This record gives sequence, C-alpha cells and structure tokens, in this order.
Amino acid sequence: VVLGTLGAAFAVSIGTRPAYTALILANAASFACAGLIALIGVPNYPPLPKPEEHHGWAVLTDRPFVSFVALYGAMGLQYQAVSLLLPIWLSAHTDAPRWTVAAVYAVNSGVCVLLQSRIGSRVETPRQGGRAFRLAGLLFLVSCPLMALTADVPAWIAPGLAILAICVHSLGEVWESSAGFALGFGLAPDHAQGQYQGLFGIGFDAGQALAPVILTAAVLELGHAGWLLLGAFFAALGAAGPLVAAWAERTRPTSQDPASATPGRPGETPLLDADQGPS
Repeated sequence: VVLGTLGAAFAVSIGTRPAYTALILANAASFACAGLIALIGVPNYPPLPKPEEHHGWAVLTDRPFVSFVALYGAMGLQYQAVSLLLPIWLSAHTDAPRWTVAAVYAVNSGVCVLLQSRIGSRVETPRQGGRAFRLAGLLFLVSCPLMALTADVPAWIAPGLAILAICVHSLGEVWESSAGFALGFGLAPDHAQGQYQGLFGIGFDAGQALAPVILTAAVLELGHAGWLLLGAFFAALGAAGPLVAAWAERTRPTSQDPASATPGRPGETPLLDADQGPS
C-alpha cells in the first residue's frame, strides 16, 4: 500500500491521462498477482464435519452476528474517509500542498503495519472485541474534527495537522479491525466459518459501495458540520459494540461439552448457531 501511495503521488504530480491510466492498470495487476499467490500458496483445508441440525442459511438466523455485520459495515466508512474524503478535502478546501495527500495515506499504512499485530494480539475474545470497537469510535470522534480543522490553518501547518489527525484515525482503524477479527471469527461456529465470513464480507463491501455517495454528498456538502456529524456517527456505532458483543455471548455455549467437541480438535467445543441457544 505504501508503494502504491508513492506511485499515486507520482501520477498526481504528472496529472496526465496516461499517468492515471498506468496507475489503474498497475493496481489491477497487483490484484491479479495477489490472487495467483493465494491460489498457489494457500493449503486446501478440508471442511469440518457439520452437526445434523446445521442448515445452509444458519448465519441469517444469528441475529447478534447479523447486527455486528451491520455495525461493522457502517463503521467501514472510516476507510474511505481516509482514502477518498480526506484527499478531496485537502485538495479542495485547504491550502496544504498536494504531497500531503500521499503523506497522510503513507502514515496511515505505516501506523497500521507497526501496530496491528501488537494491538490485535490483545483483542481475542468477543467481549474484548466489543470494547475495542467502542474505543475505535471514540478515536474517530477525535480524528474527524482534526481533519476538518486543516481548512482553518495556514498552509505550513495544515500538513502537520493532517498527519496528527491521521495518526489518531489510524489507531482507531487498528482497534476497529481488531474488533472485526475477534467478533467476525469468534462468533462463528467452527464448521460454518466460510458462511459467516461470506456474510461478513458482503456487509463490509456493501458499506464500501455506499461510502462514496454518503461521504461526498453529506460530509463535503456540510463542511465542518459534516465532519463533526461523521465523528459522532462513528462514536455512536462504537458505543453499540459492547452491547452487541454481550448479546452474542449470551447466545453461545457457556460450558464445555466433551461429547460435542469438534473431531480432530480435542478439548475444543464448537460454537453453536444462535437459534440453538446455550448448551
């Protein structure tokens, strides 16, 4: 991502159609290479045995999980607040030099690379995921007004303020993605991880598809007030995280039943579907 950001900065500095076309084609080629790596290098794991009561649409009956998917998809707007909204804001509403756009995106990527494993290793259970989700919302509540303030400072201060804002926002992103891992995988039964991750991905992608319209139409049109509302929106979503996590935990097993342990994984009890209730 950092290398791509540098390439994007180079294309923006040239500002010609061939430069942008080359950038788009290089981006497409990178996805093709990533796909080939996955096809060649990822082992083929056999599916785990399914319980008799499992059905093909079990994930849709798991209301706590579906609720978290909706929350996470909405909170996913924060990604395009960095990749779409902030660059437009810096270019059209501030006196910051153009290289600021590439700088803040590189800092965002760097912070995530340095801290994701360190912070993510502390967020393992659904309850910890709920608290991490709440903390992420509070950090976004701080970062969004800081991004708005870049329009009110001189050109020589704007880059520094933008980098400060993106550092705070990146911390929120790390906590948010850690919550996504903890709840997205932790709430899914072992035998239905693919089904659960499929719905999780659909919910996230739906939010990303709507993000450009929401962010450009609402935030840019309202200006500073739009940034404040966006931060408050993220904080409200985050506040719901612990509630959804607690709700989800109440629908999961509370004790280990050796007879129902997953074959091949001694001592581990698979999580049940929400409609089965606690064991």
